[in-house]
Order: sequence, then C-alpha cells, then structure tokens
Amino acid sequence: MGSLLLYILIAAVGMKMDLSGVTSNTGLFLVGILWMGFHILTMIIVARLIRAPFFFLAVGSQANVGGVASAPIVASAFHPSLAPVGVLLAVLGYALGTYGAYLCGLMMQAVAP
Repeated sequence: MGSLLLYILIAAVGMKMDLSGVTSNTGLFLVGILWMGFHILTMIIVARLIRAPFFFLAVGSQANVGGVASAPIVASAFHPSLAPVGVLLAVLGYALGTYGAYLCGLMMQAVAP
C-alpha cells in the first residue's frame, strides 16, 4: 500500500498531475490495473516454472516496474549485500525493455497502413 501511494505522490509531483481528473479517465486506470495484473500473473507463473526464490520474484518485479531507483532497496530488504543484484536486474530490464519496445514499434509499423 505504501508503494502504491508513493507512486501516486511521485506522479502528482513530477507531472503536476490533477488528481481530481481520475474520475474522468477511469478507463486508463482500468487498463493500468489490468496490465499490472498481467505482470503479477506472469511473474508468479515464471517463478514457479523455474523454481526461483521469492527474492528474485520480488526484485525482478520491482526492477520491471520501479526501475533502478527502487530495485536495490527491495533487494537490500532481504540482505544489504544483495543491493547490487537489484541494480543489475534493473539495468538488464532497461536494456531488454528498450530493445523490446523498438521491436514492438517495428511490428506495429508493419501492421499499420
């Protein structure tokens, strides 16, 4: 709950967002909730399939969603010496995410008229 409220606070401060407009754009929030549900489901299924410890599930999820700023904090909650693992997972997520987004853009260009 604390992380959720922190994300809302950062969005409100960083983008000077008017939080009273939430009710007029509920569809966007529903899409965000659906996408986060897909993220959670995918992370849990993959972690079960490869029998990964909960540490990798938590830090990998935070690296995908929160990035380099918050993944080391989650990793250090398990043990302080694991903070570099959080940084590495987040940087790897950025690298793969950038490449994946580029490929996704190319595929959308191929489909669009």
